[in-house]
Amino acid sequence: MSFTGLPPEAVAALMTGAITAHPAVDGRADAYLPSPCIQNHAANLAFLPDGTLTCVWFGGTMEGMGDISIYMSRLAPGSGRWSEPEKMSDDPEKSEQNPLIFNAPDGKTWLLYTSQTSGNQDGSVVKCRISDDGGRTFGPVRILCDNPGTFVRQPIVVNGKGRWLLPVFRCVGLDGRRWSGDADTAAVLISRDGGATWQMHDIPDSIGAVHMNILPLGGDAMIAFYRNRFAENILSSRSSDGGETWSAPEPAELPNNNSSIQAIVLYDGGIAMVYNHSNAAMSDARRLSLYDEIEDGEAGGATTVAAVDIGRKAVWGVPRAPLSLAISRDGGKSFPYRMDLDTGDGFCLSNNSKDSLNREFSYPSVIQGSDGTLHVAYTYYRRAIKYVRLAPQSLP
Repeated sequence: MSFTGLPPEAVAALMTGAITAHPAVDGRADAYLPSPCIQNHAANLAFLPDGTLTCVWFGGTMEGMGDISIYMSRLAPGSGRWSEPEKMSDDPEKSEQNPLIFNAPDGKTWLLYTSQTSGNQDGSVVKCRISDDGGRTFGPVRILCDNPGTFVRQPIVVNGKGRWLLPVFRCVGLDGRRWSGDADTAAVLISRDGGATWQMHDIPDSIGAVHMNILPLGGDAMIAFYRNRFAENILSSRSSDGGETWSAPEPAELPNNNSSIQAIVLYDGGIAMVYNHSNAAMSDARRLSLYDEIEDGEAGGATTVAAVDIGRKAVWGVPRAPLSLAISRDGGKSFPYRMDLDTGDGFCLSNNSKDSLNREFSYPSVIQGSDGTLHVAYTYYRRAIKYVRLAPQSLP
């Protein structure tokens, strides 16, 4: 299915949320989540305590604009259709992005997301809403982290000591210039009191390493994977003390195009990662920045000034395709098993969804159900969130 050239009303007709069997892959089924928005991006999946699968994402006219808000759709146990989305945030002066759901040990369910002024990522703060009824309803919006430039993308992990680890990345502006991702770094917000307070712990030598994705490997051992701003390879680092401290990120085996990834530990101990199997060495497509279609005058907000220009530029515009699933059986050292979930040219030199100029498959989320089924959600042409369900027998 392609949305290229279709008017908005035709695209909306396709986004019904109905799950249908894939015609060519046994054990696979697909759906396009319903949404009232022209643009839909940055999905994250999570199960609620009652077994309902939720997907949260952001939608509006274009990433970075003030009408971007958080949405949530639900797939009830046994249902064949995703629900109509609920609007979970609505600040008309902020672009609200990168949501995630966290089921806390105390039974509460958290919704986290970022909030920024237009295209000004280095002024972003992290906000949250908390549910006391298993995610059916959520309380008022409050600020979780007001350190300007703090961004989230990946789930919270609770270590063996009960400490909450929220991986973040810090969007840094250089010498008063508009943010373009050149000097972003990774960090972990750690809470030792059930989310009441948080302390920032920076990852050493992590310029360019963002979207930190923490995976427990047993005991105090953990591995983290990162998106690479310089579009070379996925990066990884390790912790031996339950995520309190980390080694410096180093290149991993798989390529990265400066787009999001997500990985999980499977029930059999393997690691499943969904990502774009592409990088800057595979294409000369480039754009100036993520927000080069938003006028400078629309940005505004705080800027975090770095003392020294690092001498490298973040790479934007490398095609976001194919969208691939890879599996490691050696703790993330290698990923010899790979299958493509969606293929195409992945054109992403524009974020324009109104005119259907974007053809990317990106920002995947992956989770495994109790029966071994793998659930994946991702951006489809920036017009829809696509859902893919893979039965255990269809996995590599």
